[in-house]
Amino acid sequence: MLKNILLAFIPLFVAVDAFGVLPLFVGLTEGLKKKEKNRIIIQSIWTASAVAVAFILVGKLIFKFLSITIEDFMIAGGAILFCISITDIINSAKTRRIPSENLGSVPLGIPLIVGPAVLTTSLILVSRYEMLPTIISILLNILIAGAVFSQSHRLIKVLGDAGSKALSKVMSLLLAAIAVMLIRHGIQQLFNLN
Repeated sequence: MLKNILLAFIPLFVAVDAFGVLPLFVGLTEGLKKKEKNRIIIQSIWTASAVAVAFILVGKLIFKFLSITIEDFMIAGGAILFCISITDIINSAKTRRIPSENLGSVPLGIPLIVGPAVLTTSLILVSRYEMLPTIISILLNILIAGAVFSQSHRLIKVLGDAGSKALSKVMSLLLAAIAVMLIRHGIQQLFNLN
Protein backbone atom coordinates (compact mmCIF):
# COMPACT_ATOMS: atom_id res chain seq x y z
CA MET A 1 0.00 0.00 0.00
CA LEU A 2 2.88 2.38 0.78
CA LYS A 3 4.21 1.91 -2.75
CA ASN A 4 0.76 2.77 -4.21
CA ILE A 5 0.55 5.88 -2.02
CA LEU A 6 3.96 7.02 -3.31
CA LEU A 7 3.07 6.24 -6.95
CA ALA A 8 -0.20 8.20 -6.62
CA PHE A 9 1.49 10.99 -4.66
CA ILE A 10 3.97 12.02 -7.36
CA PRO A 11 1.53 12.87 -10.20
CA LEU A 12 -0.80 14.57 -7.72
CA PHE A 13 2.11 16.64 -6.36
CA VAL A 14 2.77 17.84 -9.89
CA ALA A 15 -0.95 18.49 -10.53
CA VAL A 16 -1.49 20.44 -7.28
CA ASP A 17 1.64 22.56 -7.99
CA ALA A 18 1.69 24.29 -4.59
CA PHE A 19 4.88 26.23 -5.43
CA GLY A 20 3.35 27.42 -8.71
CA VAL A 21 0.26 28.67 -6.87
CA LEU A 22 2.40 30.38 -4.19
CA PRO A 23 2.81 33.73 -6.01
CA LEU A 24 -0.97 33.84 -6.55
CA PHE A 25 -1.57 33.16 -2.86
CA VAL A 26 0.85 35.94 -1.92
CA GLY A 27 -0.81 38.35 -4.36
CA LEU A 28 -4.34 37.47 -3.25
CA THR A 29 -3.56 37.77 0.47
CA GLU A 30 -1.31 40.83 0.25
CA GLY A 31 -2.00 43.27 3.06
CA LEU A 32 -3.96 40.77 5.18
CA LYS A 33 -3.02 40.05 8.79
CA LYS A 34 -1.52 36.68 9.77
CA LYS A 35 -4.77 35.61 11.47
CA GLU A 36 -6.76 36.28 8.26
CA LYS A 37 -4.20 34.43 6.13
CA ASN A 38 -4.39 31.42 8.46
CA ARG A 39 -8.21 31.43 8.22
CA ILE A 40 -7.96 31.51 4.42
CA ILE A 41 -5.43 28.64 4.42
CA ILE A 42 -7.67 26.45 6.61
CA GLN A 43 -10.70 27.28 4.46
CA SER A 44 -8.80 26.36 1.28
CA ILE A 45 -7.59 23.04 2.75
CA TRP A 46 -11.11 22.02 3.85
CA THR A 47 -12.69 23.02 0.55
CA ALA A 48 -10.06 21.31 -1.59
CA SER A 49 -10.20 18.12 0.51
CA ALA A 50 -14.01 17.90 0.46
CA VAL A 51 -14.27 18.43 -3.30
CA ALA A 52 -11.44 16.00 -4.14
CA VAL A 53 -12.72 13.17 -1.92
CA ALA A 54 -16.33 13.66 -3.07
CA PHE A 55 -15.22 13.56 -6.71
CA ILE A 56 -13.22 10.37 -6.12
CA LEU A 57 -16.18 8.68 -4.36
CA VAL A 58 -18.87 9.71 -6.87
CA GLY A 59 -16.79 9.67 -10.06
CA LYS A 60 -17.08 5.92 -10.67
CA LEU A 61 -20.88 6.04 -10.30
CA ILE A 62 -21.02 8.76 -12.93
CA PHE A 63 -18.87 6.57 -15.20
CA LYS A 64 -21.29 3.65 -14.86
CA PHE A 65 -24.31 5.86 -15.47
CA LEU A 66 -22.78 7.36 -18.62
CA SER A 67 -21.17 4.06 -19.80
CA ILE A 68 -17.70 5.59 -19.76
CA THR A 69 -14.75 3.23 -19.36
CA ILE A 70 -11.54 3.96 -17.49
CA GLU A 71 -9.71 3.79 -20.83
CA ASP A 72 -12.01 6.50 -22.25
CA PHE A 73 -11.35 8.67 -19.21
CA MET A 74 -7.59 8.08 -19.31
CA ILE A 75 -7.42 9.25 -22.93
CA ALA A 76 -9.78 12.21 -22.40
CA GLY A 77 -8.19 13.09 -19.04
CA GLY A 78 -4.70 12.90 -20.54
CA ALA A 79 -5.77 15.20 -23.37
CA ILE A 80 -7.24 17.71 -20.89
CA LEU A 81 -4.15 17.56 -18.65
CA PHE A 82 -1.97 18.12 -21.71
CA CYS A 83 -4.01 21.19 -22.71
CA ILE A 84 -3.88 22.57 -19.15
CA SER A 85 -0.12 22.05 -18.96
CA ILE A 86 0.51 23.68 -22.34
CA THR A 87 -1.69 26.64 -21.34
CA ASP A 88 0.28 27.01 -18.08
CA ILE A 89 3.59 26.85 -19.95
CA ILE A 90 2.55 29.47 -22.52
CA ASN A 91 0.70 31.89 -20.20
CA SER A 92 2.92 33.77 -17.80
CA ALA A 93 0.21 35.60 -15.89
CA LYS A 94 -2.97 34.38 -14.23
CA THR A 95 -6.00 36.40 -13.22
CA ARG A 96 -5.87 37.98 -9.79
CA ARG A 97 -8.99 38.36 -7.69
CA ILE A 98 -9.68 40.84 -4.92
CA PRO A 99 -9.55 39.13 -1.49
CA SER A 100 -12.98 38.27 -0.15
CA GLU A 101 -14.59 36.31 2.66
CA ASN A 102 -14.63 33.16 0.52
CA LEU A 103 -11.10 33.53 -0.90
CA GLY A 104 -10.06 30.26 0.75
CA SER A 105 -12.84 28.35 -1.02
CA VAL A 106 -12.73 30.10 -4.40
CA PRO A 107 -10.24 30.55 -6.03
CA LEU A 108 -7.66 29.01 -3.65
CA GLY A 109 -9.38 25.73 -2.67
CA ILE A 110 -11.06 25.38 -6.05
CA PRO A 111 -9.62 25.64 -8.72
CA LEU A 112 -6.06 26.62 -7.66
CA ILE A 113 -5.32 23.72 -5.25
CA VAL A 114 -7.84 21.22 -6.60
CA GLY A 115 -8.69 22.05 -10.18
CA PRO A 116 -9.36 20.05 -13.33
CA ALA A 117 -5.82 18.63 -13.41
CA VAL A 118 -6.06 17.25 -9.86
CA LEU A 119 -9.58 15.88 -10.30
CA THR A 120 -8.76 14.18 -13.59
CA THR A 121 -5.48 12.78 -12.26
CA SER A 122 -7.05 11.51 -9.02
CA LEU A 123 -9.88 9.67 -10.74
CA ILE A 124 -7.43 7.98 -13.10
CA LEU A 125 -5.11 7.07 -10.22
CA VAL A 126 -7.97 5.38 -8.36
CA SER A 127 -8.21 2.84 -11.19
CA ARG A 128 -4.45 2.24 -11.13
CA TYR A 129 -3.54 2.36 -7.43
CA GLU A 130 -6.91 1.90 -5.64
CA MET A 131 -9.08 4.36 -3.75
CA LEU A 132 -7.49 4.54 -0.29
CA PRO A 133 -3.89 5.21 -1.48
CA THR A 134 -5.21 7.86 -3.88
CA ILE A 135 -7.28 9.60 -1.19
CA ILE A 136 -4.31 9.54 1.21
CA SER A 137 -2.04 10.93 -1.52
CA ILE A 138 -4.40 13.75 -2.44
CA LEU A 139 -4.95 14.72 1.21
CA LEU A 140 -1.17 14.75 1.80
CA ASN A 141 -0.70 17.00 -1.23
CA ILE A 142 -3.43 19.37 -0.04
CA LEU A 143 -1.75 19.55 3.40
CA ILE A 144 1.59 20.28 1.71
CA ALA A 145 -0.08 23.12 -0.22
CA GLY A 146 -1.39 24.47 3.11
CA ALA A 147 2.09 24.24 4.64
CA VAL A 148 3.61 26.03 1.62
CA PHE A 149 1.02 28.81 1.93
CA SER A 150 1.62 29.16 5.68
CA GLN A 151 5.36 29.66 4.99
CA SER A 152 4.70 31.92 1.99
CA HIS A 153 6.62 34.91 3.37
CA ARG A 154 9.79 32.79 3.78
CA LEU A 155 9.46 30.76 0.58
CA ILE A 156 8.79 33.74 -1.69
CA LYS A 157 12.01 35.36 -0.40
CA VAL A 158 14.00 32.20 -1.21
CA LEU A 159 12.40 31.46 -4.60
CA GLY A 160 11.69 35.00 -5.68
CA ASP A 161 9.02 35.76 -8.27
CA ALA A 162 11.14 34.49 -11.17
CA GLY A 163 12.09 31.30 -9.30
CA SER A 164 8.50 30.40 -8.44
CA LYS A 165 7.44 31.05 -12.06
CA ALA A 166 10.28 28.85 -13.33
CA LEU A 167 9.33 26.09 -10.90
CA SER A 168 5.72 26.35 -12.04
CA LYS A 169 6.81 25.93 -15.69
CA VAL A 170 8.85 22.82 -14.81
CA MET A 171 5.81 21.38 -12.99
CA SER A 172 3.66 22.12 -16.05
CA LEU A 173 6.16 20.30 -18.26
CA LEU A 174 6.06 17.27 -15.93
CA LEU A 175 2.26 17.41 -16.04
CA ALA A 176 2.42 17.33 -19.85
CA ALA A 177 4.62 14.21 -19.69
CA ILE A 178 2.20 12.55 -17.28
CA ALA A 179 -0.66 13.46 -19.65
CA VAL A 180 1.11 11.76 -22.57
CA MET A 181 1.69 8.68 -20.38
CA LEU A 182 -2.02 8.55 -19.47
CA ILE A 183 -3.05 8.77 -23.14
CA ARG A 184 -0.56 6.03 -24.04
CA HIS A 185 -1.78 3.73 -21.24
CA GLY A 186 -5.41 4.40 -22.17
CA ILE A 187 -4.80 3.47 -25.81
CA GLN A 188 -2.78 0.38 -24.81
CA GLN A 189 -5.55 -0.82 -22.47
CA LEU A 190 -8.25 0.00 -25.00
CA PHE A 191 -6.60 -2.17 -27.63
CA ASN A 192 -4.92 -4.59 -25.15
CA LEU A 193 -1.46 -3.68 -26.46
CA ASN A 194 0.60 -4.43 -23.35
